[in-house]
Amino acid sequence: MLNMFSAFLQLLLDVVVTYLLARGMKDSRMPWIVFIFVMGHLMINHVIRALFSLSYETMEVTGPQMVLVMKLTTFAWNVYDGRRPAKDLDKWQEARKVTDAKFPSFLAFLGYSFYFPGFLVGPFLEYAEYDALISEKLFSSIPPPENLEEKLKKRAVPPGRKRVAYFKMLSGLFYLGLYVVLLPKFNFNETVAPWFLTKNIWERIAYFQVAGFFERSKYYAVWTLTEGAAILTGLGFTGYSPNGKTLWDGAANVKVLQIEFPENFKMLLDSWNMKTNVWLRECVYKRVTKKGAKPGFASSMSTFAVSAFWHGIAPGYYLTFLFGGFVTTVARLARSTIRPLLIPVPGTYIPASPTLAKRAYDLAGIAVSILLCNYAAGPFMLGTIEKSFESFSRMAWYGYGIVGFGMVFFYGGGSRMLKKAQAKRVKRAEITKQAAEAFQSGASGTQTPNGPHVVAPVHVMAEEVMKELEKAQR
Repeated sequence: MLNMFSAFLQLLLDVVVTYLLARGMKDSRMPWIVFIFVMGHLMINHVIRALFSLSYETMEVTGPQMVLVMKLTTFAWNVYDGRRPAKDLDKWQEARKVTDAKFPSFLAFLGYSFYFPGFLVGPFLEYAEYDALISEKLFSSIPPPENLEEKLKKRAVPPGRKRVAYFKMLSGLFYLGLYVVLLPKFNFNETVAPWFLTKNIWERIAYFQVAGFFERSKYYAVWTLTEGAAILTGLGFTGYSPNGKTLWDGAANVKVLQIEFPENFKMLLDSWNMKTNVWLRECVYKRVTKKGAKPGFASSMSTFAVSAFWHGIAPGYYLTFLFGGFVTTVARLARSTIRPLLIPVPGTYIPASPTLAKRAYDLAGIAVSILLCNYAAGPFMLGTIEKSFESFSRMAWYGYGIVGFGMVFFYGGGSRMLKKAQAKRVKRAEITKQAAEAFQSGASGTQTPNGPHVVAPVHVMAEEVMKELEKAQR
């Protein structure tokens, strides 16, 4: 009981300091002061947890404090955005800014900070979202379908949230069952056990992928359960489906299918710990980028470094997020240089289904993304550099090989070569488009209007030629 009271006082300290700093904000340094204070306090507790070998399953302060750090730093930036000119804000910042007129009372701020369903492990939410939930503006901001309008006049909260919440509860319990029953047989620690060396390299890599899923099932369980709890309070309402059912997707923190079968690494990252990704994007990635500049490698690495600090001091965390920064860079280069060669040039004919080459690219993207996801997650679960490197060596360092090859290829001239191929392809498409437009204009006897054009399919052009030949014969 004493430990719980001490933990609460520590969290309350962060809340009070943030509220006072935001209340008396004078310049752009305030959000960074809040950021340094609450992150510094969190790091001290991470060090204490490590010194006393406390696991996350033990009741201690760092779990809820990690969630609180996201809330408080986001609130500080929201207040700062509320005092900036509207022209300097993007869509996300404009929708969530906290102006002087909307600045909460201390009691309202306490309610936001200690919002119960997301207190321990999330989901994290912005103050504007919490205020919309409490004031019920969240439900009135989206008009219901006509067939439900009369029914919904009798109640403030739209129906259906219990249906979704109970389904989330069952899903969370399912993932929890997988974790409890199968993790002892399939986990990353087994990759450094003596028996693992008796398997050939392909069996080891295959085992590693299976173990990765069951390692993640713990997070699927807790985030799905807390999502259901948040939905029960009304959080997460996003509107109505075409058939009139209410949708409750706004509190989601994970999309399992997109993680296990991602077409690319960006889709995987966007679907994992989604609320934390929003926090990192809005409070770190964008904020460390100079005004007018585009985020680049430095912004990515700064974001991954903050994510590692936020998680704790285990060396494996830093190995995971450092490697993740390089994976993200290679994935972005592949998407910007290879993918455009496999999809239609903008403004040209779009086929009904992807080409064989595009499907092969997507399948390769799924395979490489999940291989690199599990490889990156290994150190995070193993904790130490020694265990991580031992595990990697038993799998022929395949992750570093894939990323290393990508870095050498793209920065060694591959990007330049692929960009030239893109330019040639666009030029050929432009010539084809002009020829098709000239043919269509001549065949119809009218000029093609200016604006975006679509090149006719070959079989359509052939039919037009045959019609003209038949007319000439008559």
